[in-house]
Amino acid sequence: MLSERRRHARALFAPLGPTYDRVGAVLSFGQDPRWRRFLVDRLPRDGGQVLDVATGTGLVAQALLARGFRVTGLDQSPEMLACARERFGDRVELVEGSADELPFDDASFDHLTFTYLLRYVDDPGATLAELARVVKPGGRIASLEFGVPAPPLWLPLWRLYTRVGLPGLGRLFGRNWYEVGRFLGPSIEGLYERWPLGRQLELWQDAGISRVRQRLMSLGGGVVTWGIRDE
Repeated sequence: MLSERRRHARALFAPLGPTYDRVGAVLSFGQDPRWRRFLVDRLPRDGGQVLDVATGTGLVAQALLARGFRVTGLDQSPEMLACARERFGDRVELVEGSADELPFDDASFDHLTFTYLLRYVDDPGATLAELARVVKPGGRIASLEFGVPAPPLWLPLWRLYTRVGLPGLGRLFGRNWYEVGRFLGPSIEGLYERWPLGRQLELWQDAGISRVRQRLMSLGGGVVTWGIRDE
């Protein structure tokens, strides 16, 4: 049964699939595609099988394919997956499912990526443990999340953009993007109020992921985290 948090996210983003790639790049001033490339670069170029969780329209999965990986994409949104199917045809296996209850056996994948996920799950620690479960020992796990820039200079500017600029720009692309623009800033801050970066690192380690590293991107507007599934 979907929690209220997941139901809201699913309803909010369901109509955005056809415009998600283009508008997301515009609203992030071109930073989102750069962050995704950096995320994919955290994986070794071994041509392994990668599970891309919260795959959405398949932006990360596409970059993984271009690097020679075999890819399975999972998302809870059938609308987003429909856009991904148009992109890939049969080149990527696409599965509708939940990150906190993956329909795969233990150690099924060589590596795993996930994008903008932790804000939408009720128990990030349990979700990370479930993600780690399906990765082979020694495999790489990497994620991208929005971040909150540090005070005193960048945080006020970030808040101004996320509270005023983002909804205003979103309105130019329609009502649905306006609602997303209103939602994102408080949602991102809410994650870091509950789970500051240092605590998130502990959650990764508690989930059986070692040698965890983080990189703040674009003055802290994005955060890429990666580590190794324990042997």
